[in-house]
Amino acid sequence: MPRGNGKTIAQNKKARHDFFIEETYEAGLVLRGTEIKSIRAGRINLKDSHARIDHRGEMQLVNMHIAPYEQGNRFNHDPTRSRKLLLHRKEIDKLVGLIQQKGYSLVPLKVYIKNGVAKVLIGLGRGKKKYDKREDLKRKQMKRDADRAVKESLQ
Repeated sequence: MPRGNGKTIAQNKKARHDFFIEETYEAGLVLRGTEIKSIRAGRINLKDSHARIDHRGEMQLVNMHIAPYEQGNRFNHDPTRSRKLLLHRKEIDKLVGLIQQKGYSLVPLKVYIKNGVAKVLIGLGRGKKKYDKREDLKRKQMKRDADRAVKESLQ
Protein backbone atom coordinates (compact mmCIF):
# COMPACT_ATOMS: atom_id res chain seq x y z
CA MET A 1 0.00 0.00 0.00
CA PRO A 2 1.47 3.38 -0.96
CA ARG A 3 2.44 5.73 1.85
CA GLY A 4 2.28 9.51 1.78
CA ASN A 5 0.08 10.51 -1.14
CA GLY A 6 -2.68 8.02 -0.36
CA LYS A 7 -4.61 5.29 -2.13
CA THR A 8 -8.01 6.36 -3.42
CA ILE A 9 -10.76 4.00 -2.30
CA ALA A 10 -13.94 5.74 -3.53
CA GLN A 11 -14.79 8.89 -5.48
CA ASN A 12 -18.00 10.88 -5.75
CA LYS A 13 -18.04 11.73 -9.46
CA LYS A 14 -21.57 13.12 -9.26
CA ALA A 15 -20.43 15.85 -6.83
CA ARG A 16 -18.42 17.75 -9.45
CA HIS A 17 -21.35 17.42 -11.84
CA ASP A 18 -23.85 18.86 -9.35
CA PHE A 19 -21.67 21.47 -7.61
CA PHE A 20 -19.07 24.13 -8.30
CA ILE A 21 -16.35 23.05 -5.84
CA GLU A 22 -14.70 26.19 -4.46
CA GLU A 23 -12.52 24.83 -1.63
CA THR A 24 -11.46 21.40 -0.41
CA TYR A 25 -10.58 20.19 3.07
CA GLU A 26 -8.95 16.96 4.20
CA ALA A 27 -10.65 15.42 7.22
CA GLY A 28 -10.10 12.30 9.25
CA LEU A 29 -12.92 9.83 9.88
CA VAL A 30 -13.92 8.37 13.24
CA LEU A 31 -14.60 4.72 12.43
CA ARG A 32 -15.33 1.45 14.16
CA GLY A 33 -13.14 -1.64 13.67
CA THR A 34 -15.20 -3.38 11.01
CA GLU A 35 -15.73 -0.13 9.07
CA ILE A 36 -12.04 0.38 8.30
CA LYS A 37 -11.80 -3.23 7.15
CA SER A 38 -14.69 -2.70 4.74
CA ILE A 39 -13.15 0.57 3.50
CA ARG A 40 -9.84 -1.16 2.80
CA ALA A 41 -11.79 -3.78 0.85
CA GLY A 42 -13.32 -0.96 -1.22
CA ARG A 43 -16.89 -1.55 -0.07
CA ILE A 44 -17.90 2.09 0.33
CA ASN A 45 -20.33 4.37 -1.50
CA LEU A 46 -20.34 8.18 -1.32
CA LYS A 47 -23.44 8.71 -3.46
CA ASP A 48 -26.06 10.97 -1.81
CA SER A 49 -23.82 11.63 1.19
CA HIS A 50 -23.10 15.06 2.62
CA ALA A 51 -21.45 16.69 5.61
CA ARG A 52 -23.18 18.87 8.16
CA ILE A 53 -22.32 20.61 11.39
CA ASP A 54 -24.38 19.41 14.34
CA HIS A 55 -25.64 21.31 17.38
CA ARG A 56 -22.41 20.58 19.30
CA GLY A 57 -20.28 22.20 16.62
CA GLU A 58 -18.91 18.88 15.36
CA MET A 59 -18.85 17.94 11.71
CA GLN A 60 -20.73 14.78 10.74
CA LEU A 61 -20.72 12.81 7.49
CA VAL A 62 -24.27 11.65 6.77
CA ASN A 63 -25.54 8.88 4.43
CA MET A 64 -22.12 7.48 3.51
CA HIS A 65 -22.67 3.75 3.00
CA ILE A 66 -20.00 1.35 4.25
CA ALA A 67 -21.02 -2.25 3.64
CA PRO A 68 -20.91 -4.61 6.64
CA TYR A 69 -17.70 -6.63 6.92
CA GLU A 70 -18.23 -10.29 6.01
CA GLN A 71 -16.32 -11.66 9.00
CA GLY A 72 -17.65 -9.03 11.39
CA ASN A 73 -20.50 -11.14 12.91
CA ARG A 74 -22.07 -9.31 15.90
CA PHE A 75 -19.45 -6.54 15.86
CA ASN A 76 -20.68 -5.16 12.54
CA HIS A 77 -21.82 -1.57 12.22
CA ASP A 78 -24.89 0.19 10.84
CA PRO A 79 -24.01 0.83 7.15
CA THR A 80 -25.36 4.40 6.92
CA ARG A 81 -24.74 5.77 10.41
CA SER A 82 -23.44 9.33 10.82
CA ARG A 83 -19.66 9.47 11.22
CA LYS A 84 -17.73 12.22 12.91
CA LEU A 85 -15.18 14.11 10.81
CA LEU A 86 -11.96 15.36 12.36
CA LEU A 87 -11.14 18.97 11.44
CA HIS A 88 -9.46 21.82 13.28
CA ARG A 89 -11.81 24.15 15.18
CA LYS A 90 -10.80 27.12 12.99
CA GLU A 91 -11.75 25.18 9.85
CA ILE A 92 -15.13 24.20 11.29
CA ASP A 93 -15.85 27.79 12.38
CA LYS A 94 -14.97 29.04 8.90
CA LEU A 95 -17.21 26.43 7.28
CA VAL A 96 -20.14 27.30 9.58
CA GLY A 97 -20.13 30.84 8.21
CA LEU A 98 -19.77 29.70 4.62
CA ILE A 99 -22.52 27.07 4.56
CA GLN A 100 -25.03 29.45 6.12
CA GLN A 101 -24.90 31.37 2.86
CA LYS A 102 -27.54 30.39 0.37
CA GLY A 103 -26.67 27.55 -1.98
CA TYR A 104 -23.52 26.23 -0.26
CA SER A 105 -23.10 22.72 1.05
CA LEU A 106 -20.36 20.32 2.10
CA VAL A 107 -19.92 17.35 -0.21
CA PRO A 108 -17.51 14.42 0.18
CA LEU A 109 -15.38 14.14 -2.96
CA LYS A 110 -13.29 11.07 -2.24
CA VAL A 111 -12.19 8.66 0.47
CA TYR A 112 -8.60 7.48 0.57
CA ILE A 113 -6.05 5.80 2.82
CA LYS A 114 -3.10 8.02 3.77
CA ASN A 115 -0.35 6.67 6.02
CA GLY A 116 -2.66 3.84 7.09
CA VAL A 117 -5.48 6.21 8.12
CA ALA A 118 -8.80 6.75 6.32
CA LYS A 119 -9.28 10.33 5.14
CA VAL A 120 -12.10 12.05 3.30
CA LEU A 121 -11.75 15.05 0.98
CA ILE A 122 -14.64 17.45 1.65
CA GLY A 123 -15.54 20.10 -0.91
CA LEU A 124 -17.35 23.35 -0.26
CA GLY A 125 -19.76 23.41 -3.16
CA ARG A 126 -22.28 25.80 -4.61
CA GLY A 127 -25.14 24.05 -6.39
CA LYS A 128 -25.25 24.15 -10.17
CA LYS A 129 -28.39 25.02 -12.05
CA LYS A 130 -29.60 22.83 -14.89
CA TYR A 131 -28.21 25.17 -17.55
CA ASP A 132 -24.77 25.08 -15.85
CA LYS A 133 -24.76 21.30 -16.08
CA ARG A 134 -25.72 21.40 -19.76
CA GLU A 135 -22.94 23.92 -20.45
CA ASP A 136 -20.39 21.66 -18.73
CA LEU A 137 -21.50 18.68 -20.80
CA LYS A 138 -21.20 20.72 -24.02
CA ARG A 139 -17.71 21.91 -23.05
CA LYS A 140 -16.63 18.36 -22.18
CA GLN A 141 -17.98 17.01 -25.50
CA MET A 142 -16.22 19.77 -27.49
CA LYS A 143 -12.91 19.02 -25.75
CA ARG A 144 -13.34 15.29 -26.42
CA ASP A 145 -14.04 15.98 -30.12
CA ALA A 146 -11.02 18.29 -30.40
CA ASP A 147 -8.73 15.73 -28.74
CA ARG A 148 -10.03 13.02 -31.06
CA ALA A 149 -9.40 15.23 -34.12
CA VAL A 150 -5.84 16.00 -32.99
CA LYS A 151 -5.16 12.31 -32.39
CA GLU A 152 -6.47 11.38 -35.83
CA SER A 153 -4.40 14.09 -37.54
CA LEU A 154 -1.21 12.76 -35.92
CA GLN A 155 -1.76 9.25 -37.26
